[in-house]
Amino acid sequence: MTFAASFAGVILAAGESSRMGRDKALLPWPPLATGQAPSSETFLSAAIRSLAPATDFVVVVVGKNEAALAPIIYSQGASLVVNRDPDRGQFSSLQVGLQEVLNHGRDAAMVTLVDRPPVSLATLQTLRDAFSVADPNVWAVVPEFSGQHGHPYLVGREMMAAFLHVPAASIARDVEHAHQEHIQYVHVDDPLVALNINTPEDYAGLTGRVS
Repeated sequence: MTFAASFAGVILAAGESSRMGRDKALLPWPPLATGQAPSSETFLSAAIRSLAPATDFVVVVVGKNEAALAPIIYSQGASLVVNRDPDRGQFSSLQVGLQEVLNHGRDAAMVTLVDRPPVSLATLQTLRDAFSVADPNVWAVVPEFSGQHGHPYLVGREMMAAFLHVPAASIARDVEHAHQEHIQYVHVDDPLVALNINTPEDYAGLTGRVS
């Protein structure tokens, strides 16, 4: 499966993972069953590998965890940008990542969170196909599974501008709702788009669901 090289990939990984108790970016992927040998793959490396075939380049937004994540990022051929004040919240990291996309001269981005399990290439293809044929009035394409919206989502220059022209303390969902008429929701047959891993229990629940 091949993709045109026109999108940038953005992975938000600057959070402190307080509810998990350890940096979610460094969790083994796939989750280990009891007795399994440790995996060399992590949530972060898996996220980069997932987006790489569908994008021109991948940038990871890091925070205070820069030193821990940089070796993984560079080993996977991605780049990083630092959110100097990640305590402002996840939306500030989104703004940092999207500004980096614009700095690289790209007009579209595929955005995901480091605590979202990587989705299938078929899902990425579905989202890209939808974006490529969307009406010009569509600024973003968001995956939907069983009525739940998820990641990764695709944004064009207009949606990036909308995200960048509000305060860093904003909430992405509120900005999306303010521009609801410009967002297209696309059904995908992939439950991973809607999974959000915040706690050790969430992570343990993945065992057996992914491979």
